[in-house]
Amino acid sequence: MAGKRNPWGRPSGKSGDGEDDGDTGDTPSGETPRGPRNPWLPGNGVGNRGERPRRSASIEDIFKNRGPEGPRRTGGPGGPNFRLPQRPGGKSWFPVAMGAIVLLWLAVTSVHFVQPREQGIVMWLGGKYSRTMQPGTNFTFPWPIQTVDVTNVSEIRQNQIGEGGENLILTGDQNLVDLSYLVRWNIKDLVQFRFELAEPEETLNEVAEAAMRAAVAETQLDTILSGAGRQQVEQRVRSRMQEILDAYDAGIAVQGVEIARTEAPQQVIEAFNDVLAARQDAERNLNDARRYEQQLLAQAQGGAAEFDNIYEEYRLAPEVTRRRLYYETMESVLADTDKTIVEADGVTPYLPLPEVQRRARRGQANGDAAAVPAPPAGGQ
Repeated sequence: MAGKRNPWGRPSGKSGDGEDDGDTGDTPSGETPRGPRNPWLPGNGVGNRGERPRRSASIEDIFKNRGPEGPRRTGGPGGPNFRLPQRPGGKSWFPVAMGAIVLLWLAVTSVHFVQPREQGIVMWLGGKYSRTMQPGTNFTFPWPIQTVDVTNVSEIRQNQIGEGGENLILTGDQNLVDLSYLVRWNIKDLVQFRFELAEPEETLNEVAEAAMRAAVAETQLDTILSGAGRQQVEQRVRSRMQEILDAYDAGIAVQGVEIARTEAPQQVIEAFNDVLAARQDAERNLNDARRYEQQLLAQAQGGAAEFDNIYEEYRLAPEVTRRRLYYETMESVLADTDKTIVEADGVTPYLPLPEVQRRARRGQANGDAAAVPAPPAGGQ
């Protein structure tokens, strides 16, 4: 049919210049047979004569100049151009910078300065024990081949147990006491402390509590409340804790245990305070009686010592000692009497000197009273 357009090629009734060539569908002689045309490629129509046919972009063309960071930029007259500075000889500074970084890394991770109170644990690849570093300058393989963990082993650490709440412990006389205490400790063996126990400080607290309960269960309540009793309990707790920790290979040295608070439970605190006050009164009275006893005993011992000295002197000179004792005894007896006895020839054995002295004093007083003029009668 003349003028009908073939969708896959040229119109069937017209030539390339718009004239009907009378083609009935057969291919003219001397021409390349035409088949169905690719609809995505431009045809060789009037508007495309003498032009290069266009082609859509393929997947390779789209991602040719792209990377993970985006489209690639290449240097050129109108684009950016980044270059590292070069050395005077024209070589790059990159190898020098890399060498400096490696040397710095080796120096930082291979040289270790351990202080006098510290020790360090060296481990292979962060897990296997290698050796223990002592104070001073030490060298190891660089990280991560060997890692170092430095710890202060001389520091006295303190664990407070029973503070901030009730910590009731049963005493030996079936009483309850609310007790808190302080444990002072330090690291004795760093290797055992790090590798033998999973949680060393938690283990220390549990051992301290077990030792304290065992020591208090062997002690009376009055002993725990007194100062001397506390010291005994503290010493027993410390010794028992050290034995248990050494059996565990904990690497811990217990420096001391100090009881901070000993009180009765809150439910019976008033009655407990009354009993405690009565005991303090009894203790004070007992101390007064003991002090008086000591005074009497000291006086008796002094008198006995004096008598022993007199007896020794009497044995050396009996007559002289006898006379001295007689004179001292008579002096002490007659010191408060009004009689004066004088033993001498031609003198009256008894002289009432005290009576004479009293009469003389009485007469002198009367004379002084007479010498004072009496006031005139009638107010004149």
